[in-house]
Amino acid sequence: MNLDTVDWTALTILVIFFLVVTVMGFTAVQGRRGRHTAGPMHTLDEWGLGDRGFGTLSSWFLLGGTIYTAYTFIAIPAAMFSTGAVSGFFAVPYTILTYPLMFIVMPRLWSVAHRRGYVTPADFVRGRYQSRSLALAVAVTGLMATLPYIALQLVGIQAVFEVIGLGSSNAFVNDLPLAASFTVLAAFTYFSGLRAPALIAVLKGVLLCLVVFVAFAYLPHKLGGFEAIFTSAGEKMAAVDPRTGQAAGVFVPGETGFWAYATLALGSAMALVVYPHTVTAALATRSRDVMRRNAALLPVFTLVLGLFALLGFFAVAARVRPTGLDGLPNPQLVVPELFATQFPSWFGGVAMATIAISALVPAAIMSIAAANLVSRNIYRELVNPDATARQEVRVSKAASFLVKFGALAFVLFLDRRFALDFQLLGGIWILQTFPAIVFGLYTRWFHPAALLAGWAAGMVYGTLTAYDIVSPRTGKHFGGSLAEIPLLGDGRLGYIALTACALNAVVSVAVTILLRAAGLSNGRDGTATGDYHADAGDPHVEPIRELTR
Repeated sequence: MNLDTVDWTALTILVIFFLVVTVMGFTAVQGRRGRHTAGPMHTLDEWGLGDRGFGTLSSWFLLGGTIYTAYTFIAIPAAMFSTGAVSGFFAVPYTILTYPLMFIVMPRLWSVAHRRGYVTPADFVRGRYQSRSLALAVAVTGLMATLPYIALQLVGIQAVFEVIGLGSSNAFVNDLPLAASFTVLAAFTYFSGLRAPALIAVLKGVLLCLVVFVAFAYLPHKLGGFEAIFTSAGEKMAAVDPRTGQAAGVFVPGETGFWAYATLALGSAMALVVYPHTVTAALATRSRDVMRRNAALLPVFTLVLGLFALLGFFAVAARVRPTGLDGLPNPQLVVPELFATQFPSWFGGVAMATIAISALVPAAIMSIAAANLVSRNIYRELVNPDATARQEVRVSKAASFLVKFGALAFVLFLDRRFALDFQLLGGIWILQTFPAIVFGLYTRWFHPAALLAGWAAGMVYGTLTAYDIVSPRTGKHFGGSLAEIPLLGDGRLGYIALTACALNAVVSVAVTILLRAAGLSNGRDGTATGDYHADAGDPHVEPIRELTR
């Protein structure tokens, strides 16, 4: 690390914000009062779901902090900068599609989870179908999909450190700031549980709005206006890439990009609803009405995301040249470089701190969600069926440490490209839990063995199809998330995860019909019709029941 290249003003502001976040994280449980006792948290409800007591405002920030990650605010503008709207701006309609799905699905899941004491989506699947194998498949899939997601939050923080000047050719020096920040994250998450990221999410939301609105008030004037910005972006996307002989990207999706754009948006929205961290944030709300209000109010964050996405085109007009420590182009540095080069150092520091905090909040929630899967659906189910509530919490806390440091090792010791590939697979994999979870909220018609067969078919097809996509730029496998849609043909590309989920559903229906025709029972339902409509204040909801001891 060359001390002469460090932006000391930006670094100082970043450190100040990290200290504020650390204090907030460790004090998040002070004066806590919930349905349980104040003081130490002895159940997963208290540690992993914030005592299921978040109101409209706190849960709005929590859900926003969960859904909109640092990598979102790094990768989406980077995709806009590199290849344009299909791979970048699709995130805006996908988040818009997410909220109607959440409005419909999450209140039902909230009700049955509160009445039955479920903490994870796999808990619900276990109760609904009484199938250990299907619940384990949902739990393991959730873990596999969440780990690379956490790792990519580290990639976002790493980009901030690199632009500020903390990068170094010495591996130890280069990785030390990242390791230190995540050690602090692990400590306050262990101590405060979900309440820590919930409190920090408020700061994150305020900073995001501040940074993006200042950027849009200042940058268009500096860069010659919106016409000049979009003209520059259009020219870059239309330019021919000599490596591929094709246009560098897509400025506005045309007829050929319709299927790719639409399936990416729809498939991503469906996947987001069943990610463990989304479910964790939703189950932490106080009532069904709070969940509905949040689904209606969260599009405000989509506005912020849309503005952030356009910063990729701003970077084109600003002639940003993002280059990593290895001397190679690195689009992930686009947004940090834009703020570092176009703003005074003090505001660049605020923007860098915002991106870093945007990583800490979802990383904490994701690690808690993953840890709850380990304690509830692996440890309790397979290792210690008689585990007490305190034992579950101890296992979850230990698992959250392991998950975080596993993600840190993922970034420090493996090629960053591998993390990106793994995240691509994570999106494909998690969508294969959609039929078991979401269909199960509305019907018990499906046979659990059929849902397991559908899950397996979707996992195999999605993984192999993604492997067969070779990047024209790097020549490596897992080169993209789009492949030709079977049956449609004509070169129509679609999101692999959605195609795999469609296969999953078809197999689930077909196998259910065959098993029913063979007279095989689909087992006992561990839930009741009234469970899906229970609300706060219902005498059957308030106590912690079935799965808490």
